Amino acid sequence: MRDFIENPQNSIITSPVTLAEVVSKFIRTRRDPKTAVEAIESNSTIPALVPGLARLAGELHAEQRKRQPDFGLADAFVLATARSRSGRVLTGDPHFKTIPEAMMI
Repeated sequence: MRDFIENPQNSIITSPVTLAEVVSKFIRTRRDPKTAVEAIESNSTIPALVPGLARLAGELHAEQRKRQPDFGLADAFVLATARSRSGRVLTGDPHFKTIPEAMMI
């Protein structure tokens, strides 16, 4: 995975919803999210959350929920972000095991 992330030919993109999840997790566990946010922002691009991306996330969420009742809306935003940019999702999340764009780590 490190080779993939550090390869200068690859663009690293973080869904804005993922950034929100990280901040929430840090605050809920009583940790300061500042360093994590700075690391994400300095090592990846965070695209704007635009209406088209939200619509795609909604469509993907509805589609995936037919197969996986616990597929979350945040997961749908991650997938929509990847698909909108013809990208891949690097994840350890089991919700992505059957998603073609996913690279399980």
